[in-house]
Amino acid sequence: MPLRSVPAWATTTVLALCGMVVSLQQTLVVPLLPEFPHILGVSADDSSWLVTATLLSAAIFTPIISRMADMYGKRKMLLLALVVMTVGSLVAAIGGTFPALIAGRAMQGFASSLIPVGISVLRDELPKEKVASAVALMSATLGIGAALGMPLSGLLFNAFGWESLFWVSAILGAVFIAGVLLLVEESKITTPGRFDVAGALVLSLILTAALLAVSKGASWGWSSPLVLGLFALSLALLAGWIPLQLRVNQPMVDLRTSIKRPVLLTNIASFFMCVAMFANMLITTQQLQVPSGTGYAFGLSVLVAGLAMVPSGLAMVVLAPVAGAMINRWGGKAAIVFGSAIMAATYVGRVFFDNTVWEVIVGATLVNVGVAFSYAAMPTLIMASVPITETASANGVNALVRSMGTSVASALTGLILSAMVIEYDGVPVPSLDALHLSFWLAAVAAAVGVAIALFIPGGSHTVKAADDVEETLVHGRLTMQGRTGLPAPAVVTFVREDGVPGDWARTDHEGHFTAALPGPGRYVVVANAGGWAPRSQFVDFSGGDTEHDLELFDQLSLEGIVERSGAPVADALVTLNAGVGDFVAATRTTADGRYVLDLPPTGTYIVTGVSPDGGATASVKAILRARSERVDINLPTG
Repeated sequence: MPLRSVPAWATTTVLALCGMVVSLQQTLVVPLLPEFPHILGVSADDSSWLVTATLLSAAIFTPIISRMADMYGKRKMLLLALVVMTVGSLVAAIGGTFPALIAGRAMQGFASSLIPVGISVLRDELPKEKVASAVALMSATLGIGAALGMPLSGLLFNAFGWESLFWVSAILGAVFIAGVLLLVEESKITTPGRFDVAGALVLSLILTAALLAVSKGASWGWSSPLVLGLFALSLALLAGWIPLQLRVNQPMVDLRTSIKRPVLLTNIASFFMCVAMFANMLITTQQLQVPSGTGYAFGLSVLVAGLAMVPSGLAMVVLAPVAGAMINRWGGKAAIVFGSAIMAATYVGRVFFDNTVWEVIVGATLVNVGVAFSYAAMPTLIMASVPITETASANGVNALVRSMGTSVASALTGLILSAMVIEYDGVPVPSLDALHLSFWLAAVAAAVGVAIALFIPGGSHTVKAADDVEETLVHGRLTMQGRTGLPAPAVVTFVREDGVPGDWARTDHEGHFTAALPGPGRYVVVANAGGWAPRSQFVDFSGGDTEHDLELFDQLSLEGIVERSGAPVADALVTLNAGVGDFVAATRTTADGRYVLDLPPTGTYIVTGVSPDGGATASVKAILRARSERVDINLPTG
């Protein structure tokens, strides 16, 4: 009997619409930024904080809420994000003052976490063959939401006033809270533990400093002491945050997983693709709204220019099933390369074909065709390369990287469009050269994304249980014989007896791990830790939540005998140095001349023996591999 009581299409629809709300929050106020200084009695620079506040809170809280989703429940965090967004919308609608709007907009930024957490829910709750298409659809709603945001804000403002923008957000938030409560089930895959408060706080400071510098650099001055100081502060904090994450038991961000080749390359490619993607919306709307008297633009109103972007948003939704089918058949790598290549080629074409409105609309639509495939592939590649118990937090990091890409695109495009201008009726407007340069830079960003994506390992697919089988959640602890703790996190992998991959998990510093397997059955369980011989065993898992502990017995070592004239030398000093000269370890020999050292990482080392009286010494060069090694030392007699 199927385990789900809610149809897959209902869950997908609710979460996809939540994704559309995220993009609406980001674009709804943009067309009214020129009006807010007059409405609120503030400067134009102050009114830009209505966008900056949302950007900052989204960047800060998306990875935090995503991490909490893996630990405490994904449905709970979806509801938390929606509630905060809804309350923020009410604060902005009722407050009526500039501080109230800033506070409300910051609270609306919580909605950005709906995307990575929602995608993780789709992976947990939907049948395997429907995951890719559902993820593609949720990613596509970002495009339609962004496209609808501009005309919708104009219609609401003209008919009901600026407060209506926030009332509509509040109503949508309330509707989707009810939708999540009714149509989204709580995932059973969680990894309870202690939340990394220190890591979250430091990460928040890093992001705040960096994004403030990027978003405000143009108005504050890129070479101003404040902007340079913010960049320096973010780098200094990052230098301290990285070792903190490597030491903490359950880190805010698992850096060891983040530097895995598929994850790292996908995130880097995502950054460049988002630079290219966001330039499409920024440049196209500028091109459509610049006065037609300039000879190269079209002078459309905000409303009409926004409506012209709707086809590009609809294209993403229409192509979502195609992107999902491509991912299911050829994997995420093919989709991300294909989509990015379309973006790069289209931007080059837009330099030469932009003489009519329909050419601009076609160009913007083709860019979003590429975005549809690329955005569908990003979370798929991430989820195929991280432990199933970390999908939300890994997607949260990817969402953060994408947010940084859009911020850089906004700053770079704004710099170009404000620096390369012409005068029209005494007002500076972007020149045609500025638009074309922006297209070329977007094409280069997309091409760089293609080049990076080509090196992403292929063949990764989502691992899931069959439709009528519940995933098996395995909790356990890995210990080492004779040791009370682990020198570093170890890895436990699970492979079903028929060769189907299960899951993998990284232990914390106390050896605890959690893994989600695609149903009950007999699995090969492999435990591996640095400096210890790996151990494999067959284990039968019955299903549901289960406990299974593991133990490693054979510690890998470097050992040998120090001799002089054929006789063992007691209490001799033995030192181990890396081939490049770094000191690694030291010990003394026993009464029979023997020494034992923990096996260091693979490489070339120098093993040196020194007699107790200091009268003789000898060194041996050894190439150590991932197995116990013996190196004897013969001290000279003279």
